[in-house]
Amino acid sequence: MSDQEQKKLAAALRYRPGEAAPTLVAKGQGLLAEQIIATAEAAGVYVHQSRELVSLLMQLDLDREIPPKLYQAVAELLAWVYRLESEYARR
Repeated sequence: MSDQEQKKLAAALRYRPGEAAPTLVAKGQGLLAEQIIATAEAAGVYVHQSRELVSLLMQLDLDREIPPKLYQAVAELLAWVYRLESEYARR
C-alpha cells in the first residue's frame, strides 16, 4: 500500500432543513483529516467511516451542494444519523 493510500481522509457535510442538498464544508487528508475528525467528535457530531463515500466527496469543491449522483448514499447516511440521534434522545 502506498503512502497516499494509507493517508487518512475526512470530509464534513452540513445539511439544514430547507436546503436542496447537503453541502461539503470541509475536506482533507493526513493531519487535516485528523483535525476534522477531532473537531467533529469534540462537538458531538457523529463520525461515520466510509472510505468509498469520502473518496467521492474529496473530488468535490468546498462550499458546494453534493451532486445528485451522491444523494442516495448521503441520504442513507443522514437516515443513520437520525436513527442514532433518536435512540440517544430516548435514553
